[in-house]
Amino acid sequence: MVTTVSSQPATAEDDALADLVTRRVRQSGTSFYWAMRMMAPERRLAMYAVYAFCRDVDDIVDEPGETDEKRRRLALWRDDIALLYRGGRPDQPLARALARPIRTFALVKEDFIAVIDGCDMDTGAGVVRPDMATLDLYCDRVACAVGRLSVRIFGDFRDRSLDVANHQGRALQLTNILRDVKEDARIGRVYLPDELLTRHGITDTDPAAIANHPRIALVCRDLSVRARDHFTKTAEAMADCSHRSMRPAAVMMAMYREIFDRLEQRGWQPPDRLKISKPRKIWCVLRYGLF
Repeated sequence: MVTTVSSQPATAEDDALADLVTRRVRQSGTSFYWAMRMMAPERRLAMYAVYAFCRDVDDIVDEPGETDEKRRRLALWRDDIALLYRGGRPDQPLARALARPIRTFALVKEDFIAVIDGCDMDTGAGVVRPDMATLDLYCDRVACAVGRLSVRIFGDFRDRSLDVANHQGRALQLTNILRDVKEDARIGRVYLPDELLTRHGITDTDPAAIANHPRIALVCRDLSVRARDHFTKTAEAMADCSHRSMRPAAVMMAMYREIFDRLEQRGWQPPDRLKISKPRKIWCVLRYGLF
C-alpha cells in the first residue's frame, strides 16, 4: 500500500513547529539525521517530529531528577498522545508537532505509548540483568515501535515493512547494548540478559563489576548471535519491500552493521567508546541511500 502525502497547506504554526523539530534533530548529533535527510520534505519533517518526541522522552529519563518527577513528565506525554488522537491540542509544542504526521501517515497510537513505556522501564532502579523476555520487550518498545512509526512515514507501507521494523529495531538496539556496556554501567544499567550472564558465571548485581568482569566478552558474543539473526531477517524482509521507500532503513542498517562488525573484530570486548566517523556516515548514505 502506497502512503500518499497530504497536500493540505502548512500553517504558520506548522512552519514554527517544523523549525523546532529540525533544530532538535540537528542539535542531537544523531546518526539517524543522515538517513532522514534523503527523504521528501513532508516525510522528512514527520520523521523529525517522531525523532524529537523520542529524544524528549528519553531525555526525561536520562537527565538528573527525581523518579516521581520523571514519571509525571512521562505521564504528561501519555496524556498528550491520547489528546492528539481525540483531535485535541496539547500544550507541549513537540506534541503538537506530531499532529500533522499522525493525520498524514496514519501513525498508530500504541506505538507512541510503547516508546513512553519503554523509557519508563529505565526510571527508578532502571534495567539491570533483565531476563531475555524482558530484554526483548524493552527492545520492542524503545526501538521496534519507533521503526513501526517510521516505516509508515517512509511510504509504500506493506506487511513486510513491519517485519523490517521489528527485526531492524532489535538488531540496532542489541548493537547499542553491545557497544554501550561500559557507558550503561556508569549510569547504573545492565541490559545484558540474566540468562547469558549466569551461563558464564557472572553473578554480580553491581553494574561496574559486571561490565569489567573477565568473561563479559563471552556474554556479548552470545548476545551477538541474536543481533546477527535480526540483521539477517531485516535484510530478507527489506528485499520484499520497495527499495526506494526503504532507503533510510538501509542507511541505518549499514551504519549499525559497521558498528557490529567492529565490535566483532574486538572479540566482543566492550569498548570505552566506539563511534562511526562523519565521512563513513556520508559513505553509507552514498552507497545505500542514493542507488
